[in-house]
Amino acid sequence: MALPVERTATGREYKVKDMLQADFGRLEIELAEDQMAALMSCRFEFGTSQPLKGARIAGYLHMTPQTAVLIETFTALGAEVRWCSSNAFSTQDHAAAAIARDSAAVFAWKGETPQEYWWCIERALDWGPGGGPDLIVGDGGDAILLILEGIKAEETYEITGNLPDPASTKNPELQILLTIIRDGLETDPKRYHKMKERLVGVSEATATAVERLYGMQADGTLLFPVINVNDSVTETKFQNSCGCRPCGPDGLLMAADVEIAGKVAVVCGYGDVGKDCATALKKSGACVIVTEIDPIRALQALMEGILVLTLEDVVSEADIFAVTAGGSKGIITVDHMRKMKNNAIVCNIGPFNNAIDMSGLETFPGVKRVTFNLRTDRWVFPDTESGVIVLAEGRLVNLARATGHPSLTTASCSFANHAMAQLELWMERDTGKYEKKVYALPKHLDEKVAAYHLGKLGAKLTKLSKEHTD
Repeated sequence: MALPVERTATGREYKVKDMLQADFGRLEIELAEDQMAALMSCRFEFGTSQPLKGARIAGYLHMTPQTAVLIETFTALGAEVRWCSSNAFSTQDHAAAAIARDSAAVFAWKGETPQEYWWCIERALDWGPGGGPDLIVGDGGDAILLILEGIKAEETYEITGNLPDPASTKNPELQILLTIIRDGLETDPKRYHKMKERLVGVSEATATAVERLYGMQADGTLLFPVINVNDSVTETKFQNSCGCRPCGPDGLLMAADVEIAGKVAVVCGYGDVGKDCATALKKSGACVIVTEIDPIRALQALMEGILVLTLEDVVSEADIFAVTAGGSKGIITVDHMRKMKNNAIVCNIGPFNNAIDMSGLETFPGVKRVTFNLRTDRWVFPDTESGVIVLAEGRLVNLARATGHPSLTTASCSFANHAMAQLELWMERDTGKYEKKVYALPKHLDEKVAAYHLGKLGAKLTKLSKEHTD
C-alpha cells in the first residue's frame, strides 16, 4: 500500500494522526523528562560533544511521551532519527505529533491496520537511495525481520528472477510483508542489501527477539552486531520488580470496566512479567492461578502461595485470563475460548500478538463480534450464544488500553540502556570490537545507567578507598 507522506516546513517527513495535538504532546514530554533522570543526564554529559553526529537511527518502539524523551536524546546528541511504533495500538498520538513537529520523522498512530503497521516500519527504515539506517533501536524484531526477508528475496530474485509470492504463506502479516518486498524489488533490487551493508548494529529489548537473534548467531545467519539490553541489570531488576511493566489490572479496568476483586484470574507464565501481574491481581483482590511449563518457576509460584495448574484444569472456571509468556504461540486457542464461562476476559500482557489464537477466533464459523468500545470486543459463539471478551485484539493490553510506560521505573532505565548501547555501537564502529554476534550491555554502562538515577532519587554513593579496593 502507499500512503501520502506529509512534510514539515523544514522538509522532515511524517505521518501521524493529528498535528494539532502537538502542543499537548510537548507538555507530556516535559513531564516525562522530569522523571527520566538517566536520559537527561546523558544529554548533559554528551550533548556538547555530539557523539552521534552523522548517525542515522531508526527506532521501532512504542511511540509514547517517554519514547519521545529517548528520541530527543538521540537528536540532542547529533543523530538523525526516523521512528515507528512496535505495536499497532500503542502510539500516543499527541506524543507522535510533538516529535513529528519538533525533532524527528515519525510514522505512527494509534489503531493502525496491519497494512499500515508494516508501511510505517518500511518508512522508518527508508533514507532513500543512499541506504537505510546506521543503527536500529529494536523492541520485538519486526523491523529486522523486514530487512532479513528483503535480503532473502533479493538474492532469490537475482538468481531466478522470481518475485516473492504472498500466497505462499497463510500468515496474514507475512503476506503483507512479502507484498511490500515484492512491490519494491523491481524498482530497487538491492535495497535491503544496501541497508545491511550500512547497518552498524542493533540494540534489542524484547526477550523473544533476543532469543531469535541468539539462534541466528548460532547458525551463522546474524548479519550485524546486536547489544541485548533486555538482560541488563537495570532492565530486569528495576523495571520488572516495580510491578509497573505489565500494567495488567490497569489495562483490564480501563478496557472492560472490570471488578477484579473476588474473580478467579489465570496468569499464563510465571516469568518476571507474570510474577508482577500475579502480584498486582492478588493485591486487587483476585484469586490467582498460574499455568507454567518450567518446574523452577512453578515452585516459586507455589512458595508464594499461588496455585499452579494447567489451563485445561481451569478454563471453564476462571473469570480472567492474562497471557504473560512473551513470544509463545497459541497459548490460548479458540477451543479454549469456546470452553470459557460467559464473558470471561482474555488479554495479552506479552509483547507479541500470536499468544492468543485471534485468527482461529476471527474465522470460527458463525462467530459474532460485538465491539463495546475501542479495542474491547465480545466474541459470541453460535452454538452456545456464550461469549468471551478479548482486549486489544489479542495484542499487548497495557500499551493499547493504559499509558504503558511509567517514566521513572520503566522507561528511564530501559531507554537509557538503549541510549548507552547505541552510543557504544556507534563509537566503536571502526574498531572491530563488535562482530556479528549478540552481546550483553557492558557492565560499566549498566552501572552508568544506575548511577545516572542516584542524584534524582536523593542518594549519595560511598566510594571505596584504595585500601578497600585492594
